[in-house]
This record gives sequence, C-alpha cells and structure tokens, in this order.
Amino acid sequence: MEMQDMVLVSVDDHLIEPEDMFERHMPAKFKDRAPKVVRGSNGAHQWQLEGMRAPGLGLNAVAGRPKEEYGFEPVSYEQVRKGCYDVDARIEDMNANGVLGSICFGSFPGFAGARFQKMQDKELALATIRAYNDWHVHDWCGKHPARFIKLGLLPLWDVKLAVAEVERLAKLDVHAISFPDNPSLIGLPSLHSETWEPLWAACEAHAMVLCCHIGSAGNAPYPSDESPIDAWITSMPISIATAASDWLFASFWKRYPKLRMALSEGGIGWIPYLLERADFTYQQHSAWTRANFGNERPSDVFRRHVITCFIDDDFGLRNRQDIGVDMITWEVDYPHSDAIWPHSPEHLWKSVRNLPTVDIDKITHLNAMREFSYDPFSLMGGREACTVAALRAQAGFVDVAPTSRGGLNPAGDSDKPVTSADIKKILSHM
Repeated sequence: MEMQDMVLVSVDDHLIEPEDMFERHMPAKFKDRAPKVVRGSNGAHQWQLEGMRAPGLGLNAVAGRPKEEYGFEPVSYEQVRKGCYDVDARIEDMNANGVLGSICFGSFPGFAGARFQKMQDKELALATIRAYNDWHVHDWCGKHPARFIKLGLLPLWDVKLAVAEVERLAKLDVHAISFPDNPSLIGLPSLHSETWEPLWAACEAHAMVLCCHIGSAGNAPYPSDESPIDAWITSMPISIATAASDWLFASFWKRYPKLRMALSEGGIGWIPYLLERADFTYQQHSAWTRANFGNERPSDVFRRHVITCFIDDDFGLRNRQDIGVDMITWEVDYPHSDAIWPHSPEHLWKSVRNLPTVDIDKITHLNAMREFSYDPFSLMGGREACTVAALRAQAGFVDVAPTSRGGLNPAGDSDKPVTSADIKKILSHM
C-alpha cells in the first residue's frame, strides 16, 4: 500500500453553524425565539439564545492560517475558512485533505448540547435541539450523504424525551449521539445512575454510539495563570482518562453487550497504562471493592466497548494490540489547531507506513465504518473512488495556501511565552 491508496475516515471534526440554520427547521411557534446571530460591539458574530449571548463563534477554528496565528481566536465568519460553515466548501476542504468521511461536532451548542441543556424554557430547548438535529441531518449531512457520519444531540434533562429523540433520529439513520464524558459535572445524574438505563437500551437497540468528547463536561483547569499554555495543550487529550476509568468500571456493560462509547479526541498513547492499571486494580482490590468482571478483566471490557481515536500518536500505534486494534480510529480535528490540514495523509502515513495493510485499513476506515454503521463505498461507487488520490484529484482548484485572517492576538507584541492568563484574557473579550 502507498499513501495515495489509503481511505481516510475522521471520527472527530467540527463545524461552525451558519446564520440561517434554524430558518427551515424551527417550528412556527418558536420562530421568533430561535437562536440567532447578532453583532457584538467589537464586530464579533455571537449566537444569542434566551437573551444571552454565547461567546466564541468558532473557538480555535484556525485551519488554513499561518501557524503564528493559531492563537488568534476567530470572532466572525470572515475570520474562518468557508469550509467551517458551508457544507459544499467543507467537501472541497475534505477532498483537498484526501478525507472521505467525517463526524462533525458543533460549536455554539457546546459538546453534548450543553448550552441547550441549560435553557430555562424546556419546551423551547426541546424544539431547539430537534431543529438543530434536523439541520444537521438534512442540510449538513444530507447534501453529501456519502461523506458524513450523522451526530445527534439529546434533551438530557429528561430521559424519556432523550429516548424519544433517539427513536426519531434512528429513523433518520443516525448512529451517533454526543454525550458528556461525565454527566454529573454538568448537573445531570452520574453515568452509574439507573436514570440512564432506558437510554443505554435505546442506544444499543439502534446501534447508536455515545460520543464523549474531551471537554464535554468542562475543560481541565489551567495549572496556573503563569503556566505556559503549551502545558495545558499537551495534557488536554489525556484529561479524559479519568472519565475513561469511570466508564470502564460501570456495571451496565454487562446488561448492554452491544453498547458502544467513543473517547472523542482523546488520543491513544496513554491507554496501555490505563488498562494495565485497571487490571492490576481489579486483581489487587476487588476483594474489598466488590468489583465484578466475572471471568474477564477490565481491559477486555474496554477493548469490546470503547472506540478510541488519534491524530498523532506513534507510541499508541506501536502498542495498538494492547489498546485493541479493532477499535482504534483516526481523526483530523478540522478546523482546530491540532489538525494537520491539508497534509493529514502525509502526516498519518509517516506513522502507519510500516504497519500491516490489514491494520492500516482497520485504523483508517474499516473500524469507523463498522462501529458507526457507515457505508460510503456503496454510495461512492466502490473503494477506488474513496482513496486519498481519488479525492484529491477532485480538489485541484481548492486554495490551501495559508492565509492571514486576523483576530485577537494573545501574545500582543511580546516575545514571551503565551500563558494561561493570556488565553483567559482573549476569551473574556469574545
């Protein structure tokens, strides 16, 4: 296999919602109260919901900028690539990157729709979530059905409503929902609560993956205001390890053997130690903790139920058998600053070129296609139309040259390392 022969499916990307997204899908009763984009005093585009403005149009949406501008947070549509909010332009950017398929997490709702979960008017909140899902399914994914894995949001404040939305989404061929990595941290029942049992059952019945994105229950805190922001960026993916342990020791896996969850944007290199530690913990402590995995080990449960993904992780790939090669997937993270767009294939190939072809295919697309019930080959005319080479052949006109777009500079005119305090200052002005 050569780099150009790879088929790439990304299980973690992001989008910026267009201004008109609610026009077609919000019920007439709520049209005048639908979320809308307004201009701030500094020219920023901000979503307004229940009279409150949401800062950060497309936090960290810096694809296509010079790297020197990666910390310049965009505050308006003019400061991001069109592929962030226009689905046709997104396909062009995917083609330029040689990427066949994508899961797109939203921006202004927050992961797992956190902003919608906090709305005061729950009838309006439910209508907003349903309208968001309809836009995502019909207008974003539906225009290019071979290219996207649909991702739904749920009204998590009421499990009956959440199950009803799962049932509705299942009829629209949705097989992934965004769920907080630790629901108790955002005021919901813990994942160990019996409250969620009907939701687990519904997700299992409809092969719907629970996608738990890093930061979905709040980002890890900065070490200190003086800390270089590099320290936080380095440890951010690993911060999901605590949540991973919590999910691993949950009892409901026994009751729902086909249920799956994904550690979205969590990386994989740290997982071998987590599983080794979990197995040791079970062996050493289960006599008094009363943990019961029967004849299995915690690592067996992890490798069966947990989908993992990476952007850049040579160590993890060298230890892929310990992680579970049948559940490892890949991601781009477009348009965020960890994305290697438009050179993702070149970057990935350096890490996988010496792996067996069977493992390359699993990691780059087959695992994602199986676990997310995604079949692009039948819609694209076969595998040969889905390779890096085939897709890039359609994108010769796409301008991928780095372009300065302006924004808020955290460093100002100083050459000193950017700190957590500098980033906080930027966010406070968005």
